[in-house]
Amino acid sequence: MRKTIFLIDDDLTSLTMGKNILAENYNVFTFNSGERVLKMLEKNIPDLILLDIEMPEMNGYDVIKIIKNKEETKNIPVVFLTAKDDFESEFKGLSLGAIDYITKPFEPSLLLKRIESINFKG
Repeated sequence: MRKTIFLIDDDLTSLTMGKNILAENYNVFTFNSGERVLKMLEKNIPDLILLDIEMPEMNGYDVIKIIKNKEETKNIPVVFLTAKDDFESEFKGLSLGAIDYITKPFEPSLLLKRIESINFKG
């Protein structure tokens, strides 16, 4: 059965590129804000979340805190996919519960390989 990935980024180019790379192997749903994905998580639980950090209104750090604090969503693997490539940002992301941290721009084949290596629940 195909795994489902939620891809969250406020940048349309990143969403389109990410979906194009992943859609051959996964069911991919894109969201342009943290608020939208949190609403969707009330009804649907994906196998993986790819999350940008720098977004208006609610950044990726705020989103992962909410995800990891809810019983229904705390076990969803979250990977940050972001342009923030400094040590502090990566450390903070992993400390908040992300299982990986991938910086943009990324190599498509490397993104797929890193996602393949994730131990999906269920």
